[in-house]
Amino acid sequence: MEIRDQIYDFLKSQCYDSLVFAATHGKPLVVNFEDLTKHAVEVADKLLESPEEYIELFNEVVKDFDLPETIVQFKKLPNNTNERIRNLRVRHLGKFMTVDGLVKLASDVKPRIYETVHECQECGNKFEQEQRGGALIKPFVCPNCGRRDGLKQTDKKMFDSRWITLGEPFEITTGEKPGELRVFLRRELTTPDIQRQTDPGNRILVTGILKELPRKLGNVDSTESDIYLEANNVQPAEQDIIDLNISKEDEEKILNLAKDPLVVKKLVNSVAPSIYGNDEIKEAILLQLFGGVMTEHPDGTRIRGDIHILLVGDPATAKSQLLKLTSRILPRSRYVSGKGVSGAGLISSVRKDEFTGGWVLEAGALVLCNHGLLAIDEFEKMAQEDMVSMHEALEQGTVSIAKASIVATLPAQTTVLAGANPKLGRFDIYTSIAEQITVPTTIMSRFDLKFVLRDIPNPEADEKLVNHVMKLRSNPDQIVTDIEHSLIRKYIIYARRTIKEVKLTDATLEEFKKFFVDMRGKYTEEDKIVPITFRQFEGLMRLAQASAKIHLRDKTEKEDATRAINIMQVSLRQLGFDAEMGKMDIDRVESSVSGGQRSKMRVLLDLIDRIQADIGEVSLIDLEAKAKEEEVHNWEEMVRKLKMEGVLYEPRPGFIQKA
Repeated sequence: MEIRDQIYDFLKSQCYDSLVFAATHGKPLVVNFEDLTKHAVEVADKLLESPEEYIELFNEVVKDFDLPETIVQFKKLPNNTNERIRNLRVRHLGKFMTVDGLVKLASDVKPRIYETVHECQECGNKFEQEQRGGALIKPFVCPNCGRRDGLKQTDKKMFDSRWITLGEPFEITTGEKPGELRVFLRRELTTPDIQRQTDPGNRILVTGILKELPRKLGNVDSTESDIYLEANNVQPAEQDIIDLNISKEDEEKILNLAKDPLVVKKLVNSVAPSIYGNDEIKEAILLQLFGGVMTEHPDGTRIRGDIHILLVGDPATAKSQLLKLTSRILPRSRYVSGKGVSGAGLISSVRKDEFTGGWVLEAGALVLCNHGLLAIDEFEKMAQEDMVSMHEALEQGTVSIAKASIVATLPAQTTVLAGANPKLGRFDIYTSIAEQITVPTTIMSRFDLKFVLRDIPNPEADEKLVNHVMKLRSNPDQIVTDIEHSLIRKYIIYARRTIKEVKLTDATLEEFKKFFVDMRGKYTEEDKIVPITFRQFEGLMRLAQASAKIHLRDKTEKEDATRAINIMQVSLRQLGFDAEMGKMDIDRVESSVSGGQRSKMRVLLDLIDRIQADIGEVSLIDLEAKAKEEEVHNWEEMVRKLKMEGVLYEPRPGFIQKA
């Protein structure tokens, strides 16, 4: 049987219903290559050897069915055709292959001429000229009469096209520069649905033919060429990430662990066993890795499920190591340092494409880590404007960009674990965090939990720490964990894949209500210090959902609420307790001015009012005398802050006045 007949027989016996549906709905026929191998192995072999010729033959055979015109695409090629981008060489040119990658750049969808129609003015002959490459090719001679001039273009045929650039996925490029490959999409691969799948930040599997893209040196052809993949089929690869290497045996281990009442403790002990102590912080990071559940209300309001954590640390407290280790656990995650991070690198940027000449959108780290984790070390060293650009991503899980001719919203449901160093080297419990690290208050409030890693000399604790380090250095194999690192990774992936919804039960919400109301009940009109806000209440719900996910439950229980409250209390005690006032003050964590400072400022402003009423003008000398008399400390610092906020100003040197 001839190859053409084999193709016809295969399409009729195995794909006819799909072919009719595709043709009548204006869609391509997607053929599973595994089915082709089972029923027409010779055709399958020839398709891999000469893909361009035999894809065209498939498209011609489809026309024999007397159906509306459609094209044929192929998916699930053999594993030996899956190639890493960085390993592509000359021997791969012209081959049919599958490439896995993250979309880094994407151009707009533009019309492209693939054929022009010309008419000879001498003999009236009309003929077609195929168009390949970037430059429009004009015919040199009439094929009928041989005339070289007077050839007029009368028509042209076009299809939609788009260029994208793929980068290698994070998990296969440890210690390497990720390879990049340009991909050409046309016709059915530029529909709105496929366009959304191929926007920057998405991970896709592309089946196509590797081709050469000649370079030019002015008007002369260069000896060097670029390569690109002419796509035949595009499939989202997100499912492949989530299902990563979870066998039946692994699933049984995970299900057994989930039933263990000590599973949380075992996971905490196994997250970063080389780092001694900090169990509360490790438990919080564990909950962060499992994550909460995004909720969308009927009116379109979205409540994020990602848990963001900020670590502020003294020197030598293993903060950076903790960030690096965490970024290796969750797929599609990355570690970056604040010194080398820009807003464009985090969010996205727009630049001119050297091939098309148009504007293209390049995804940043927050977009590329969509559904993963981004660990940002030395967070305080980022520029203020770059931090502000993270605001939408941290709260809404999206990134909006409007630059040049591109207006787009990209997905960025990325969990952020940030680390920062205090300005003066060590953390001061008597000073609010806003005065110790330069982070905008709007960004600070987006972190559900904030912890301090402090280095406080303690003979007993120091001895345990030294013994742990000595044991780790001399016999690293003796550091035994309750759960293997590879199984923790699979456990988290399995939980995130299977538990899509977590219902907050009445018992859980009642615990949160009691905790929240009790905390808010400590507010008084005298000092006006707010101990907790509704942001922490929402954070509690996310933490409880993450706790339920660890046990593979689709609803929370009282123990999940207790765990969430305990972790939140640790975070608030470390950064929100005002030692001078002896109260919890949330403004010490999320505002540039704490509640205690605000109370003192009100006293200072009242003092200024009284001096102004008695004397008429307020000199700094008079204010200093009155402040000492009424025991108003740090009055100079408060005057400086009030001047910065525009509450006070200097009408002349040495005098102040309320604005």
